[in-house]
Amino acid sequence: MAFVTEDAVEAPPGNWWDHANCLGVDPDLFFPERGASTREAKGVCRGCIVKDDCLEYAIGNSEKFGIWGGMSERERRRVRRQRALTRRAAAG
Repeated sequence: MAFVTEDAVEAPPGNWWDHANCLGVDPDLFFPERGASTREAKGVCRGCIVKDDCLEYAIGNSEKFGIWGGMSERERRRVRRQRALTRRAAAG
């Protein structure tokens, strides 16, 4: 999950970030350099009670960088693609 500041310009509804495991954690952890490990950031997300809210926020806002909801951008792209395929199949 990525770090969310209290002065976020576009805050999502519900203040889920107030309960996030990453609150107060150095935000650099969630935005590693290209090729660096994401293990530690994902470890913070593991067990977070608002991990799903964080992930949905990132997907809904097309976050391109960082670990959100325990997933990298590549992992989030896979989720978006799968959801699009599911919607197309349901629309038939």
